[in-house]
Amino acid sequence: MTAPSPFRTVEFSDPAFTGPGLRFATVKSNALKRRADVALFTPQGYMPKSLPLVILLHGVYGSHWAWALKGGAHRVLQRLVSRDEVPPMMLAMPSDGLWGDGSGYLAHQEADYASWIVDEVPAVAALLAPQVEGAPQFIAGLSMGGYGAMRLGALNSKRFRGISAHSSITDYRQTQEFVEEPLHEVKLKPGEVTCVAEAIRMNRAHLPALRFDCGTDDPLISHNRKLHETLRDEGIPHHYQEYPGGHTWRYWSTHLAETLRFFGGLVR
Repeated sequence: MTAPSPFRTVEFSDPAFTGPGLRFATVKSNALKRRADVALFTPQGYMPKSLPLVILLHGVYGSHWAWALKGGAHRVLQRLVSRDEVPPMMLAMPSDGLWGDGSGYLAHQEADYASWIVDEVPAVAALLAPQVEGAPQFIAGLSMGGYGAMRLGALNSKRFRGISAHSSITDYRQTQEFVEEPLHEVKLKPGEVTCVAEAIRMNRAHLPALRFDCGTDDPLISHNRKLHETLRDEGIPHHYQEYPGGHTWRYWSTHLAETLRFFGGLVR
């Protein structure tokens, strides 16, 4: 018997008009109190009984289509699965809720952009692929999405088995370098933890496996180095790497493969 949908309305794209395995969904989000979008991908040629879920978060200015249609995330995963470098996994690539230039994946007073990601996006994925229910969940992202992945992954350590981030903002205040909206006017829910290092410290005893990387020509490299040094000095396990490259889709598309291999290794 199919469980009832947790959403008042759900619309899925017709697979006849998208590439193999790639679907788009629009649901009425309870957390956001409006419609919200997710791109979803399931590798083709495989029907596992359990399907780990990888949530990929985009950066400022972007939306649900960015990882697939600017970064080719679905093609990266299909290639790795076909080579048996990673087990079959499902990608869920949601919008951040489309507040201003970027919601930060935080709980605002007017809409909970964090709950949308942590609670509702997996529910959307399960409507399309019930095999994700009970399977391991992972969270990753780039720039603002890397910030969201590390913060949400740390704060919801029982939900996620692994965290990965590329070219990340590491404190919400750093988003002011990118967005139009003055941060002092952003109305967050009281008590929101906005620093990645603080979120990690709060849950260090139960922290999911964590990796992050940054390009040596990226304007956020100093923030990533500082986070790495802080975690190293405090004895918090993590993997940190630097590679040539900048704050670009070429960099993110290339290094997404390392994120997926990292997650795959936590499943096998």
